[in-house]
Amino acid sequence: MNPLIGITCSHQWEEPRRFYVHTAYVQAVAAAGGIPVLVPYQDDSCLEAILGQIAGLLVPGGSDLDSSHFNQELHPKSGIIDPWRDCLDLAMIRGALARELPILAVCRGSQVLNVACGGSLIQDIESQIQEPIKHQQQAPAWYPTHEVAIEAGSLLARIFETTSLRVNSFHHQALDQIASGFRVSAAAGDGVVEAIESVNHRFVLGVQWHPELMINGDPAMGKLFVHFVGAAKER
Repeated sequence: MNPLIGITCSHQWEEPRRFYVHTAYVQAVAAAGGIPVLVPYQDDSCLEAILGQIAGLLVPGGSDLDSSHFNQELHPKSGIIDPWRDCLDLAMIRGALARELPILAVCRGSQVLNVACGGSLIQDIESQIQEPIKHQQQAPAWYPTHEVAIEAGSLLARIFETTSLRVNSFHHQALDQIASGFRVSAAAGDGVVEAIESVNHRFVLGVQWHPELMINGDPAMGKLFVHFVGAAKER
């Protein structure tokens, strides 16, 4: 049987109220041989039961993470916050790590992964780092707009078989202090961290860009999901 891959859902609290996830994540997991299972916010006992059934966890992009989770006040340029999504992602990431489940975290997901393990965030790139490049592109979602340098010997380098990659970009927050047990595996030219990976787990990887949106234009981006689902199968 193909592995069940949990995908955490965003939450819309205005009417019509709903839980949702971008179709591209579901399609990318399915194309890689996984069975997507959407995971909405619910009580901890239900999340524990889900964690006991899935073989891997995908944490998608979304709204800003509440800065209280890394002991800071909200920056004036902080965006929309979804407390339900924050609680869901933090609980699922910590539960998946405890169970040695493979994790792929995308954009916001990579930021929550870092915070869940004790790291912190830059709350607004433009006002908090010097001479930033453009990280909120005004181009088609599939189109790569800047380069990232990948660390040789990293999991990411082994997946893509290169140390340089062009990616899309849709974020104004970024990783700051990197959590213990993680290494930076890619960075943009302005120093913004573009990927982290665990040094203690076989496959726990966070990327700042959106590979799921690039697959149609750059099929090589599908390798990320193939390796992720493969790690879930092997588990």
